Amino acid sequence: MRTVQNWFRDTTGGLPRAFWYLWTGTLINRLGSFVLVFLAIYLTQERGFSASQAGLVIGLWGVGGAVGTTVGGTLTDRWGRRPTLLTAHLGAATMMLGLGLARPLWAVALGALLLGTFAEAARPAFGAMMIDVVPEKDRLRAFSLNYWAINLGFACAAVLAGLAAQADYLLLFAVDAATTLVTALIIFARVKETRSAVAGPSVKHAAPAGALRTILTDRVYLGFVALNLLAALVFLQHISMLPIAMGDSGLSPATYGSVIALNGVLIVVGQLFVPRLIKGRSRSHVLALAAVVTGVGFGLTAFADAAWLYGLTVLVWTVGEMLNSPSNSTLIAELSPAALRGRYQGVFSLSWQLAGATAPILGGLVREHAGNSTLWLGCAVVGGVTAVAHLVSGPARERRAAQLRTAATPARPVTVVRTPVPEVAEAAATAPAEPVRATS
Repeated sequence: MRTVQNWFRDTTGGLPRAFWYLWTGTLINRLGSFVLVFLAIYLTQERGFSASQAGLVIGLWGVGGAVGTTVGGTLTDRWGRRPTLLTAHLGAATMMLGLGLARPLWAVALGALLLGTFAEAARPAFGAMMIDVVPEKDRLRAFSLNYWAINLGFACAAVLAGLAAQADYLLLFAVDAATTLVTALIIFARVKETRSAVAGPSVKHAAPAGALRTILTDRVYLGFVALNLLAALVFLQHISMLPIAMGDSGLSPATYGSVIALNGVLIVVGQLFVPRLIKGRSRSHVLALAAVVTGVGFGLTAFADAAWLYGLTVLVWTVGEMLNSPSNSTLIAELSPAALRGRYQGVFSLSWQLAGATAPILGGLVREHAGNSTLWLGCAVVGGVTAVAHLVSGPARERRAAQLRTAATPARPVTVVRTPVPEVAEAAATAPAEPVRATS
């Protein structure tokens, strides 16, 4: 029992109160994340749209998300974390209800576009605020705890959404909007603006000069984002191509739901143990291992033909996901200059949006022209390439992180001790020394 208590204290103890308010908001928001889970079913079965029309709507959600992460990252640095987050949540709640009430295809499409914009605009602000309030030494477990809350909420939401859909599909939109508003209320009431605390008074009311140029010339960070894009292209096949592959094996959509639920269950059960497992280890090695395990998990899908085999593949690549997430989050935090954290978060989120738009297309093309086995074995190859790239680029990332840490550390005043002349020796022995200030 004492061992469990010590583990719990090591995992959750000492984190700032503001983090726990953000964590609570994450959990509540994810508990109500009904709409995206059932949007395709709602559009085709309830609204009577064709599969291509449903795909268009979901695609526009992704387009809006790409716009949202870009705009949200800029506003996070210029306007502030808190107002950007509140505006995004309020806009998302409004558009959630609007999408639920929309009837013509053009209205549904517009609603999805705007909803994706507002919903994803919150991500850079939330990520920057999380980095602001959590000290560097505690970020690994803080991000693991937040990731655990995301998956716990999502796993529960999938079950609750099924019950709500049986009563009324509009209830899905209403509950999703309500939980988004509750999250906004928690942030409004309990979390203060954090940008000025890290950016300093000199940039409190001014946008950093040359921000876009800084990001576009940051090859180390862009290389890291590119590797995340590769990993995301593999990982997101579980949403698009995996259900099709299971259908070809004669398995029902309900079976797919049960198999994919193993992902959330494993993360909820095991994610809190990951920080202690990888603490002190090279992040590049952890990310490389995560890429290999994820690739192997998806590669094994080429040989699956029964529900239990598909379930085994899900468990394998979920382990890779669990290793990848906390290391990714801490690296983003350390590679982002304090004054540009919002924009850096936005660029990283953009890699997920690009993967969300292209993964189904690429997966479908490979599957159609080269076959199902080629698709999954190709995922394994991409995972291996990503792992090697992490090992090669890792030292440069760590050097950049060390440089940013040094730049962010305030310089201490230098005290110069001079040998006193005899006639003032006694006075000099008791007088306080003054720091020497450099002059230009």
